[in-house]
Amino acid sequence: MTHILAVDDQQTIRSMIQAILTGAGYDVVTAVDGVDAMDKLRAQQFDMVITDINMPNMTGLSLIPKIRRLPEHQYVPILMLTTESSGYKKEKAKNSGASGWLTKPFDPTRLLTAVEKLLKK
Repeated sequence: MTHILAVDDQQTIRSMIQAILTGAGYDVVTAVDGVDAMDKLRAQQFDMVITDINMPNMTGLSLIPKIRRLPEHQYVPILMLTTESSGYKKEKAKNSGASGWLTKPFDPTRLLTAVEKLLKK
């Protein structure tokens, strides 16, 4: 089974991601921010990370390089799922190691398509 970590400070977004991906056969663990995500990444192997950018304690942009420094997660796909759409933030995320970008609000089909595409790379 494919294990995905979904990181977002909004409970409704975490619940939506979890429901959509669990319904498609993925195992989904959620985290409330980057600090919580790092704790979970150190405790369990994930096949993919989906993260927001704007979160308290540790942003998604701060989280990405930390994930890339973990040997067991160095090459996992990281999908940014955020309300941000500026070219600057997209470029910064890409340069930090993000694999893809999807803006909120998101369509469940687009989320599944992005996840499947990134997992096949």
